[in-house]
Amino acid sequence: MRLIKKIIKSSFIILCLSFILNISIFVYIKNSPKLKINNSNKISLYDKDGKLFFQGSNNKAWISLNNISKNVINSTLYTEDKNFYNHHGFDILRILKASFINLTSGSTRQGASTISQQYAKNLFLDFDKTWKRKWDEMWYTLKLEINYSKKDILEGYFNTINYGHGMYGIENASKFYFNKNAKNLDLAEASILTGIPKSPSNYSPIINYKLAKKRQLEILNLLVKNGVISKEERDNAYDEKLVFSNSSKEELNSIMYYQDAVIKELKNIKEIPKDISTIRGLKIYTNLDRNAQSNLEENIKNSIPEESKIETAAVMMNPNTGGIIALVGGRNYNRSSFNRVTDSKRQVGSTMKPYLYYAALENGFTSSSAFTSEATTFTFSDKNTYSPHNYNNTYGNKPISMATAIAYSENIYAVKTNLFLGSDALINVAKRVGITSKLDDVASLPLGTKEISISEMAAGYSAFANLGYKVIPHVIEKVEDGNGKILYQNSDTKTPVLNSSLVFILNNMLTATYDPDYIDYNYPTAIGIANKLTHKYGLKSGTTNSDNWNIGFNKDICTAVWIGYDNNQSLNTKEYKYSQNIWMMSVENYEKNKKDEWYEIPKNVTGVVVEPISGVVATEASPKKKVMYFINGTEPTNSIQVFDQKLDEKSAT
Repeated sequence: MRLIKKIIKSSFIILCLSFILNISIFVYIKNSPKLKINNSNKISLYDKDGKLFFQGSNNKAWISLNNISKNVINSTLYTEDKNFYNHHGFDILRILKASFINLTSGSTRQGASTISQQYAKNLFLDFDKTWKRKWDEMWYTLKLEINYSKKDILEGYFNTINYGHGMYGIENASKFYFNKNAKNLDLAEASILTGIPKSPSNYSPIINYKLAKKRQLEILNLLVKNGVISKEERDNAYDEKLVFSNSSKEELNSIMYYQDAVIKELKNIKEIPKDISTIRGLKIYTNLDRNAQSNLEENIKNSIPEESKIETAAVMMNPNTGGIIALVGGRNYNRSSFNRVTDSKRQVGSTMKPYLYYAALENGFTSSSAFTSEATTFTFSDKNTYSPHNYNNTYGNKPISMATAIAYSENIYAVKTNLFLGSDALINVAKRVGITSKLDDVASLPLGTKEISISEMAAGYSAFANLGYKVIPHVIEKVEDGNGKILYQNSDTKTPVLNSSLVFILNNMLTATYDPDYIDYNYPTAIGIANKLTHKYGLKSGTTNSDNWNIGFNKDICTAVWIGYDNNQSLNTKEYKYSQNIWMMSVENYEKNKKDEWYEIPKNVTGVVVEPISGVVATEASPKKKVMYFINGTEPTNSIQVFDQKLDEKSAT
């Protein structure tokens, strides 16, 4: 009896404390500042000229529940939260059921978030899965439920949910997919749209129609199960031929990739509140150059056959600031929203070599320094061997200058240089200019066997374009709140990391890739576009079995283009030309009507007329003559400075 009394007393105390706690929470939330729920996703993006190019949910697109089809409302409620009107933000029974299913299955098969919880999550810029974030979402769910009616919450949810392709809110989505207002959506259209928010990149009917239809059938079956529609209505809706609007059927402007890059960068700026419900929207000013972006997209479209499954990534960067003015993360955002500029790394091939050759210049090499171009097997101290080869097994079987090695993208010369210096020299330069990907100290490193992102490579080459300064690639310049208060301002910091005189020498050697003076036993790698270039550029290509790169620059712009297959399928000979043509047309259009300005010769640098292939000083009898540049006191002579013998002394043959 005494034990029963203690249990009753303890239960009463717990009940009272729980009641007091609930009342306290209610009073505290009721008297705290009210959430401004129509601020969620209220983000405006502006280009470099201050012109708006994207706007998330905004007042004009915000519509009331009365203007949303009952088909949409019913489909969403019975799919996402059928007890929405009967709980206070959390569906306890659903949580317990989902936990049991997930626990017994050993995987996350079922979610239990209510519409209120999902809406609370939409009030944040990111979806971190930390305990703090979960607590914040729970707290915001309570604030929503206490301060707003169910009608207000459901209305806000429909106006801020992501329906894919940059379409936030049901009205925007309805117009994009079907060119009609949300109030006019029929059951088939409503059920197909309801399926998208679970995973916009998978369930968009434009990206994956088959998967979207499978999801639609699941939603229609739920409506039948709950007595909302009949089986006949379900079958009619499923069989209805969906007619998408012209705007959604056309290839979506790949400016969406730029927009995604902006949002990704925004999430990593610590000055921006992650909870955007506390501010009146965001105005984000970017580096986007509409003309450069449009031209880059058009060049990709014109260079790659429409039926091809090959993919591309391209970025144009201001080398003096790191500001990205144009970005294409793939050929068709509708087909794949995966951003290959920000989220992918690929083998870079010979575009790695300029970092090596700068390291060589830093360690006493010159434009005329020579290694012998010949088939070579390298034997190391552990008796392992390595036998790289030049493209098409083409060798000069004679000493060649560094400039010639760059023109032909000679692999033998690169490996010999790397072994002579030690790979730590190449790695050190790459890290200095902004390459953050892991680089292994191996003989093949200068041949681009490691995977690096295109934005890293563009930033690395920008250090050549700006004569030695490391820049940070970025799309955002400034962020303001709705009242015009500056929350973030990019500093466009430049850090000196390379010797400007040596960079000048390297940049001039990088023009050899399209210079006919280097035609000899081989052809410069970009000789095919030489007569199409009206300006001077430093340019380097990179090729592996599955990847092809072209990265080039001048004082104004640094442009990097990659093409390849997502599944690493091998490229054919014809496909290797795609990236070069895209690069050429994009930079030439950008430089159109601009004066061709190259770099001024540094005071400690001397130009010498040499024979370009060998690098020796030219004579009247020399068949070809070329001005190459040297640090004062390192000018070449009539004899060739061949490093093979010195390499032998380092125990590699």
